[in-house]
Amino acid sequence: MNILKLGFIVNPIAGMGGKVGLKGTDGEEVLKKAIELGAFPESPNKAKKALEVLIPIKEQIQLLTGPDNMGEEEAKELSFDPIIVGGKKEKYSPKDTETVAREMVNMDVDLILFAGGDGTARNIFNVIGNKVPVIGIPAGVKIHSGVYANHPRSAGEIALKYLQEEELDIKEMEVMDIDEEAFREGQVTAKLYGYMKVPFQPELVQNQKSGGIVGEGAALDGISDKIIEQMEEDLLYIVGSGTSTRPIMEKLGLPNTLLGIDIVKNKKLIASDVNEKDILKYIEGNKAKIIVTVIGGQGYIFGRGNQQISGEVVKKVGKENIIIIASKQKLMSLEERPLLVDTGDDEVNSMFNGYMKVRTSYTEEAIHMVKGL
Repeated sequence: MNILKLGFIVNPIAGMGGKVGLKGTDGEEVLKKAIELGAFPESPNKAKKALEVLIPIKEQIQLLTGPDNMGEEEAKELSFDPIIVGGKKEKYSPKDTETVAREMVNMDVDLILFAGGDGTARNIFNVIGNKVPVIGIPAGVKIHSGVYANHPRSAGEIALKYLQEEELDIKEMEVMDIDEEAFREGQVTAKLYGYMKVPFQPELVQNQKSGGIVGEGAALDGISDKIIEQMEEDLLYIVGSGTSTRPIMEKLGLPNTLLGIDIVKNKKLIASDVNEKDILKYIEGNKAKIIVTVIGGQGYIFGRGNQQISGEVVKKVGKENIIIIASKQKLMSLEERPLLVDTGDDEVNSMFNGYMKVRTSYTEEAIHMVKGL
């Protein structure tokens, strides 16, 4: 029997800045602030969800993983017997990801399964280029790259198919990243760093995020007019991130945190750039609605760039109080694919399976399929 080697790398701090509103964890100071704000590691659990899918074939593969919280702990919790690659470190740094990935390539791994965000993808690309196929487990705040599966379990399913030597197309997918400091100032400057090989399964792999669509300005203008017209007194409106929600704030004459979450009541700003704890505090005992848009090209409404609106927030607000806005062009760009929800809470995700209304202009709404991942 042909034993294949699987590399398994976990960035243990990926995604910690999301719920606390820091829009990433690049840099030691930002990580320190995230921890002070109550952030906790989420990447390990997402990595385990992917690795669990491979339990049925664990005797047929050789698992190579990073030390301690870079994969060793998760693998052993799931009763794998991994080979540990790279020396133990007192504190994780992105260079550790590069070291482990480099050693895995030198040990002739057949596939690398890694958990993180765009920064992690960059680290791995820096040392392996397109020498070895990879599949990313989405665990970061910023996920613009095309090397990621659309959900941790999807990453495990792709790895399973590949390791069982099913015929999958190998595509070169984009490694993208943005300047986090500029991101926190409301500027999105995404840059292409290169391409990595990915075993491709269309329904399981995330599309690269697309930018604004030409001609959608008039639609967003009408959408914002309708949203403002329908705003109820003494109700909290949690306004999600993105350029599609910005016209609402502009028409209200309110400052807008383009890449963060704001809260409006009686058409006045009561809190800006809030994190998950802030939102939970404000909605306690109050009625609220959530206004979110669709990430172009990908279709996510929760779980990408708006992790502050967590599964716990969604549960308290209620699915019936969620307003989705998007131009017709943005919905059409999805080519009939569903809108996606990935809050990290399976129960909340499953609440969304079915169809929901999407406000597409001042006068029109569309009915679109939604899928919880």
